[in-house]
Amino acid sequence: MLRSLYSGISGLRSHQTMLDVTGNNIANVNTTAFKASATQFQDTLSQLTQGAGGPQAQVGGTNPAQIGLGVQVAGISTNFAQGSAQATGRATDIMISGDGFFVTQLGGETLYTRAGSFDFDAAGRLVSPDGAIVQGWSAVNGQVVEGGIVGNITLPLEAVAPAAATQNAVLGGNLPSDAAAGTELVRDVQVFDASGQARTLSLTFTKTAAGWDVVGKDGAETSAPVSLTFENGALTTTPVPAPVVGNVTVDLSKITGFADLTTVSVTSQDGRDAGTLESFTLSKDGTLVGSFSNGTSEAIGRIVLATFVNPGGLEKAGSSSYRATFNSGQAEVGAPGAAGLGSLTSGALEMSNVDLSQEFTNLIVAQRGFQANARIITTSDEVLQELTNLKR
Repeated sequence: MLRSLYSGISGLRSHQTMLDVTGNNIANVNTTAFKASATQFQDTLSQLTQGAGGPQAQVGGTNPAQIGLGVQVAGISTNFAQGSAQATGRATDIMISGDGFFVTQLGGETLYTRAGSFDFDAAGRLVSPDGAIVQGWSAVNGQVVEGGIVGNITLPLEAVAPAAATQNAVLGGNLPSDAAAGTELVRDVQVFDASGQARTLSLTFTKTAAGWDVVGKDGAETSAPVSLTFENGALTTTPVPAPVVGNVTVDLSKITGFADLTTVSVTSQDGRDAGTLESFTLSKDGTLVGSFSNGTSEAIGRIVLATFVNPGGLEKAGSSSYRATFNSGQAEVGAPGAAGLGSLTSGALEMSNVDLSQEFTNLIVAQRGFQANARIITTSDEVLQELTNLKR
């Protein structure tokens, strides 16, 4: 049989593979975080009909004569270039800006994906649409230990932010210097004990000839009076007064004493009651931060990312996921934003990186290549028919 016949067949097979790859790319043009593939061809073995000859004194050297035996698919590579961002507004939609893969667990198998369309299941676990559980580091008492054991990212709906006893309170604003002697101003502040029980701490300011006296009352306990003096509106009392009312230290150093202005008030206190989880946000380093009903914010966990020495060696596992292979290397897990890993963006998804103009061009190239190889087969068939017609 003619070698050209089999060369044409190999060309048909190879260009059919190119059509399959191109068709898959176009089909996934709107798939979240899809990475396009490309087909590479190479020639097959060549038949040696004449070997190379070395140069002689009276005869020049000759080159080898070889006849190729067709084409084959050398490989199908994946293009891991960054896709465009698509804003969704959903807090659980997460996009990786840069290199890296989310780490997930599905049926006990570790998989990797760049598709960040996640949601919480009934158990509070962060999962992908196919049920794979997103992995990361959990927080203990609001602190995330990097480099610890990687486990399921879970939103603890029953989490409680512990209460904290009030130890310090800060007052600010102005006491009127032109107030009449004996004028009283009372300011109340809500403070908490270690169990989160609230109580009222009262501060009474009384105008004197020299300035103002302050007396604090916390339940049945009353503090010793503290005198405040001012010069040109600035506090001149030294040392800076900080009376202790009950177990609470009151900072009065930010109070001023100008005329015609009564704005003295409590600006802050460091105690709180216990709080329940109300919402969460995602920071660029992958930390899930919970907002509690008592106004505090604590870390719940941190999503980890994985990187590979050779991402092209990953095996596609379906559902926009990959699994590690011998040629991809071992996964190196780290925090988003660390060296070699991208940052995370909440409320957005990575779009497919398929270039439709390139893919339609590839369709034309594959189609013409297929037609040309089909012509080789028909031409070879005509030659064979001529041979069979020699004997009539």
